[in-house]
Amino acid sequence: MSQQSMSLAHLQREMAAAVMTPLAADEQMRRHAADGRSMENIAESFIAPNSRLNSFERLEIYNRQYWFRVLGALADDFPALRSVMGARSFEAMSVAYLTSHPSRSFSLRNLGSKLPEWLKINPLWSGRRHSLAIDVARIEWAFIEAFDSGERDPLTLDQIATLDADSRLALQPHVQLVALDYPVDDLVLALHHTEKRQTSEAGVKHHDESTEPAKLPPLRRRATWLVAHRVDLSVYYLRIRHEEFQTLAAIRRGVPLGEAIEAGITTSRVRSARRPELVRQWFTSWAELGWICAPDIESLGA
Repeated sequence: MSQQSMSLAHLQREMAAAVMTPLAADEQMRRHAADGRSMENIAESFIAPNSRLNSFERLEIYNRQYWFRVLGALADDFPALRSVMGARSFEAMSVAYLTSHPSRSFSLRNLGSKLPEWLKINPLWSGRRHSLAIDVARIEWAFIEAFDSGERDPLTLDQIATLDADSRLALQPHVQLVALDYPVDDLVLALHHTEKRQTSEAGVKHHDESTEPAKLPPLRRRATWLVAHRVDLSVYYLRIRHEEFQTLAAIRRGVPLGEAIEAGITTSRVRSARRPELVRQWFTSWAELGWICAPDIESLGA
């Protein structure tokens, strides 16, 4: 197809496919597309050469810059996962992930939105640390969500006290509930601290950094329930008990308040006589932290 006859939509699809084609091992543009066509012929179909570069070389600039940018952005968003996997394995995993889930948004913020679930069904990339890697990815994505998700006016404890069992509540958009197989929140924070220190010491990341996975302290598998939330533009992690997590998760699903409390309290080992006090403690804490808000109108109509 000639440059003159190619529609704008077709040109955009051709260029996007070429630009998003993974780089070769030497970080240059591949000579052939996934369907076997010559990348040189593809480039010539919609890019004219200039006095210094041919069509292939001009397209290669965009191809390389796309991959350098998205790989760098994913590494910036998941520094602890990169440490757990090792730089080389993380980059190979990132290429595979971004090939399956290329950037579809104007914002690079959304690049890693599917990474935890993708890792779960693609264990090859994380090897012996597979379950640990999934948990680390979950925490790091929760950090991103907690940092820049919205916030509504919180309800006070007095307002919550006026509600009945059929009332519905909501959680702040920035409140993220994370169920883990390992208690890795402290590990993630420690790895983030190490990453920031190394970066600040050199101004940029070390070029001679180890490609091997980080040495980790012994970690035993233990179910852990975590809330990531934002306070004054800073993100914090808070461990909670399973029954409290269950109630918060039910509130997030929009079930009536009575059912939400029942969903959590029935899993508690606390004696029946003490359960009302436990629920009061939950709601007092949630109100103080500003986690509870009114549901939006659309969710009520769903």
